[in-house]
Amino acid sequence: LRGGRDISASCWLQEDEDVRFMLKGSKLQKIKSQVWKKPRQLRLQGDGLSVWCESKSRRKPSMSTFSVMEIQSVREGHQSEVMRKHGRGFSEQQCFTIVFQGNRTNLDLVAETPEERRRWVRGLHKLMARAAGMSQREKLHQYPLYLHKADKDNDSEMSFQEIKDLVKMINLKVNEEYITCLFQQCDRSKSSKLEEHEIEEFCQLLMQRPELEEIFNYYSGEDQILAVREISNFLKEQKEVPSEENGLSIIQRHELNEKAKQNQLLTRDGFVMYMLSPDGDIFNHSHDLIYQDMGQPLSHYFISSSHNTYLMENQLGGPSSTEAYIRALLRGCRCVELDCWDGANGEPVVYHGHTLTSKILFKDVVTAIRDYAFKMSPFPLILSLENHCGVEQQTVMARHFTNILGNLLVTGPVDGKEPEELPSPEELKGKIVIRGKRLTGSGDVDSETPEEEEEEEEEESVTNEEKSRKVKGEGEGEGMGESCVGDGGGRGGGSVGGEGEAELPV
Repeated sequence: LRGGRDISASCWLQEDEDVRFMLKGSKLQKIKSQVWKKPRQLRLQGDGLSVWCESKSRRKPSMSTFSVMEIQSVREGHQSEVMRKHGRGFSEQQCFTIVFQGNRTNLDLVAETPEERRRWVRGLHKLMARAAGMSQREKLHQYPLYLHKADKDNDSEMSFQEIKDLVKMINLKVNEEYITCLFQQCDRSKSSKLEEHEIEEFCQLLMQRPELEEIFNYYSGEDQILAVREISNFLKEQKEVPSEENGLSIIQRHELNEKAKQNQLLTRDGFVMYMLSPDGDIFNHSHDLIYQDMGQPLSHYFISSSHNTYLMENQLGGPSSTEAYIRALLRGCRCVELDCWDGANGEPVVYHGHTLTSKILFKDVVTAIRDYAFKMSPFPLILSLENHCGVEQQTVMARHFTNILGNLLVTGPVDGKEPEELPSPEELKGKIVIRGKRLTGSGDVDSETPEEEEEEEEEESVTNEEKSRKVKGEGEGEGMGESCVGDGGGRGGGSVGGEGEAELPV
């Protein structure tokens, strides 16, 4: 069975024109900044899941690998912050960006021709779709291949670095400290290398799911195996259909041990495979699409919201980036936050005020929002403004909103009449709503809501506490955070200098 599947996969890789092109490899350019543009040789491996990225540098040639299963999306043209800033010298038809899951940095690439770019983009999309459709069993069958690749010197032993490469290949999100702990636990010979039986033990420990094993032990009893009747009991208690037919189906689809399958039994490994498959998913996949009534007022719904959206890392010294907005929107977020401050050359900026976080231009943020607002959802996007700009740059903000967002922006009642309640998500489909305070006719900010007053009281309390520490002489470093307290990230918070939030002048 395994051999047949491998042959089938190999045939598929050779039959597809784009994938076959990727197997031969291409010389692409990797871009990181205006001056850092280096050649890279990219080549798809025979497993159809791994891509090698090779540096031909004379000083320090290197090789890295990434898995197709790590890829979140592939963007064409100048659709990343790096490409928008530093890829303008290249045609959009030659540029593409590989966006990875988690915090891994994007891979910004330039092909030699538009046709080469098209082949890589199409091929990656096909491979991603194939990987997403693989069963747990099919993924398991890739592991021996990964073991062979990770063992670079083919000595049937694996160093710590080779073990780290293995974990990366199988796309497990595990920190280095945990890998070190397991490695030391399995290295019984204390040779700083794992032998064959130690590698097997390491993989078993790595794949352990104690919470699932506990459930299995509860239903299986002393014999540590589930018969059809016991599977039915489990399904009944989980409010599933407890039939013999369903039990047999689970065994046939998920049991790894052929002898157990023939005897209509489910082992611990088979149970784990079942629980990790779509069949065991707690989420009802019929709800993947919107099925609720979306005609109620906007305030009747829970809204997926992002706080300090612009930050890629920590809120004291991390980088701000338009990429953070793109990622939030592609995850389905429907309310993003913009902390707006007066910037140089009359251009407002977005960053975490009174901290060392980097600044990004407000107009670049709005452009990124326009381009990605409705990629994942047609329902309204709310821009929550924390506005610290003076009136002059608020005018600039208003101009950018109008020029960049155009008809996407809600600027008045949906039906032209004064509403008695908020419009519904259905009525606001494809629209962007600004949330913030507005100036009165006299130029003052509207009075604060009770929620905002409460947030400011909390901020004032924290600030006073920090000042008290300084007065008591608890050390020079104790008051360091005081200058970072000001805006506090609250929607209605003021700043250290006493500035309140203000909406755009109208």
